[in-house]
Amino acid sequence: MTKAKFRFNKETLEYERVSTNFWAIAAKVLGVVSLAVVIGTISASYALSGQDTEELQRENADFKLHVQLLEKKSIEMQNRLDDLASKDDHVYREIFGAEPVSEDIRKAGTGGVDKYTSLDGIKNGARFKELHKKLDDMSAQYKVQEDSYKKLIKMAQNKSKMLASIPAIQPIPNKKLRRIASGFGYRIDPIYRTRKMHKGIDFTAPKGTKIYATGDGVIKKVEYARWGYGTHVIINHGYGYTTLYGHMSRINVRPGQKVTRGQLIGLVGSTGKSTGAHLHYEVAKNGVEVNPVGYFYNDISSEQYEEILKLSSNPNQSFD
Repeated sequence: MTKAKFRFNKETLEYERVSTNFWAIAAKVLGVVSLAVVIGTISASYALSGQDTEELQRENADFKLHVQLLEKKSIEMQNRLDDLASKDDHVYREIFGAEPVSEDIRKAGTGGVDKYTSLDGIKNGARFKELHKKLDDMSAQYKVQEDSYKKLIKMAQNKSKMLASIPAIQPIPNKKLRRIASGFGYRIDPIYRTRKMHKGIDFTAPKGTKIYATGDGVIKKVEYARWGYGTHVIINHGYGYTTLYGHMSRINVRPGQKVTRGQLIGLVGSTGKSTGAHLHYEVAKNGVEVNPVGYFYNDISSEQYEEILKLSSNPNQSFD
């Protein structure tokens, strides 16, 4: 049995029985419970908040680490691309006599408007923009390199044709190497007696000596001039190569005709600006005259090459 509770009334100076109302008691109980729930919720929130902060810090640290790894990998990939480009220009293209890919094309990048503005509003946006730009530039460089290799593969497939086209023999019979009168470089002009650039090699030979095409190609030009190279022929060999045969007494080919290495194209003479029977022979690569001595490799041994190089280097007078 529940004991009765009394309370002293100061106004009546008497003890009065306290009523045990259920709702009043319930209100007090609920008040205590609510307070406990609020305190528990706040405590839990603080605990969870601390947990979230630690987790976010860990995630942020992992994120920064991954970005650093990506940046490092992008540098490694760029170095590999640069290495491939260097080998492409100085090894593979050199083998096939192809010009290197220009630096402007290799480093063109993506260009255009800034397409990374969406990254401006985020934290570390500048860092992300730089990484994206690097990756896009590498993608563009990869495309340039891929196109270059496709061309090199095509060159390799046509290697036999290319090797047959490049000038590789002497234009007249010269087994004993005694017919070279003047080489490539500055020589004394036989007419004006001044020092000038001699862009080819002069082969002395009797009038009527046979002249042969030094590589496969197409006759680009046949001309009968009274001065200069006189009666002469130019052959386009493709792959950037042309050869010129000057001061001929007779021409046996016509413009547009296909010729093969070793085919008879004319006879030695002394036409044009010439002081005696000889053949003036030139080799040009991409429109620039080069020393023909470097293009006799199918015709002479290494010892003969040294000898012919020495003979052609003598600072004597040219024949034209």
